[in-house]
Amino acid sequence: MKLSWRVVLLWTLPLLVIGFFIWQGAFSGAQANLGNNTASTRMTYGRFLDYLDQNRIVSVDLFEGGRTAIVEAKDPELDNRVQRLRVDLPGNSPELVTRLRKDNISFDVHPPRNDSAIWGLLGNLIFPVLLIGGLFFLFRRSSNVPGGPGQAMNFGKSKARFMMEAKTGVMFDDVAGVEEAKEDLQEVVTFLKKPERFTAVGAKIPKGVLLVGPPGTGKTLLAKAIAGEAGVPFFSISGSEFVEMFVGVGASRVRDLFKKAKENAPCIIFIDEIDAVGRQRGAGIGGGNDEREQTLNQLLTEMDGFEGNTGIIIIAATNRPDVLDSALLRPGRFDRQVEVDAPDLKGRLSVLKVHARNKKLAPEVSLEAIARRTPGFTGADLANLLNEAAILTARRRKEATTMLEIDDAVDRVVAGMEGTPLIDSKSKRLIAYHEIGHAIVGTLIKEHDPVQKVTLIPRGQAQGLTWFTPGEDQGLVSRSQLLARISGALGGRAAEQEIFGDAEVTTGAGGDLQQVSGVARQMVTRFGMSDLGPLSLESQQGEVFLGRDWTTRSEYSEEISARIDAQVRSIVEHCYEVTRKIVRDNRSVIDRLVDLLIEKETIDGEEFRQIVAEYTVVPEKEQLVPKL
Repeated sequence: MKLSWRVVLLWTLPLLVIGFFIWQGAFSGAQANLGNNTASTRMTYGRFLDYLDQNRIVSVDLFEGGRTAIVEAKDPELDNRVQRLRVDLPGNSPELVTRLRKDNISFDVHPPRNDSAIWGLLGNLIFPVLLIGGLFFLFRRSSNVPGGPGQAMNFGKSKARFMMEAKTGVMFDDVAGVEEAKEDLQEVVTFLKKPERFTAVGAKIPKGVLLVGPPGTGKTLLAKAIAGEAGVPFFSISGSEFVEMFVGVGASRVRDLFKKAKENAPCIIFIDEIDAVGRQRGAGIGGGNDEREQTLNQLLTEMDGFEGNTGIIIIAATNRPDVLDSALLRPGRFDRQVEVDAPDLKGRLSVLKVHARNKKLAPEVSLEAIARRTPGFTGADLANLLNEAAILTARRRKEATTMLEIDDAVDRVVAGMEGTPLIDSKSKRLIAYHEIGHAIVGTLIKEHDPVQKVTLIPRGQAQGLTWFTPGEDQGLVSRSQLLARISGALGGRAAEQEIFGDAEVTTGAGGDLQQVSGVARQMVTRFGMSDLGPLSLESQQGEVFLGRDWTTRSEYSEEISARIDAQVRSIVEHCYEVTRKIVRDNRSVIDRLVDLLIEKETIDGEEFRQIVAEYTVVPEKEQLVPKL
């Protein structure tokens, strides 16, 4: 809990004031022995003895156990007027008292007062009292904070947020791009509102619904929409909030959560990121997490144990269903698994319409064009895209967002921040040939995705970029498409080698070669697209808690491993030769495009294809698609 500066000042000032008065009181107590007899003028002990010898001392008052004396003496320099002087005596001096009696000098001994002891006792007690008071104050302030120190004895209670009538502000109409998931979840809402419609035909209410999908597809948003549509009590909690360092706390919180849910049934329990508590038990090296496994066991028992939970529907969300325990996924616990995938073209258009409601867009902005340009974008990506475009609009002091801001926002989201343009130099020309090499190969190979634009403006770590527009259906990819992708990725290296020679080949193709090697190896070991035949030689799954690449086991002999390496090399070399041939045969158009790219720094896809069509006759397909 954070304390404001006012609270700190409120407690610090009284402490300083009280400490000052304690010190002042102790000092006053130490001086109180002198009473009102404190003299303003001091006399040395030697002079005091001289005055005794000259019979100039009238009276002596001893204080502080004989260590200090206030004397009345006749001063010859002031016509023998009596003065009060203070003398510091050298400890106890019994011979002084004897001499005073002998000389018939009036003297008195004043015993020390005990005020200093009282102030010392108060000084020792005041700090503990203030400390206890401060702790009590903080304890009271934090008693209303969930999980605060005031609730130290309630760490076994559930931390779920509870809403009797969930007014999340989100309805199904606000969730776009996941129509199939909305249809499945609509039945859950109907179960809660009108259960008799289903029980009349013998149907039972589902116990659990698991929302599965990549990050940003709208799983949590769907849960909020269910809560808003159903109008029933709604409990929401994250999977990580169950697990604590103390064994048994998570299981206790699960019991408390379901106890509250039973008291408010029918209701909905939403567990976000359930993989934090629902991972496979006993997996990995070195055993598992005892606290997390006990929490999972309690969750399994509450969902489908001896005691039924009629009227309680559990909705969970995760983007890692492969790590969940099999007992958690069986029917009777999570009866339904709803896939929430990235939206298609129609879904992206719907998502853009939802997020464009509060955005000022220029009339020429086409949401359909944006949707076509953003295949693979999730709902969160599209929301971020429009927000970045709005930020750019405000930065450029425009009243409405145009397609220019949309295009720049897409580039920024995908590739990163825009860097400083390169100056005209040999390095810039080499990068231009590299990017034109990618684009010319991608344009002349029919199976390759069309070029969207080529730019020399640096973004992120890239000094130049060639953008392609991928097709809508990326679920199934043919062998010719994979070979075309390999050839397109090798276009930059081929252009460097053909134009500048082997000595001027740069490291700019490092990422391209890594991509090429990965695709070619998957063609051989996973997709059966080589002379080895239709065999899957590598597992696509690894251990749950370990790095998948590290735990991938070889399921073939050393001879097969050598043949795999040979096949991968053959595929890449064949594609590279075809790519170099395309660059050699189209040198004139490449030089023209490089000069234009250096001049304009960006060439869009349509202009690029028009220039290529003027200079080039597209070769036959058999020449461009490598054959093995």
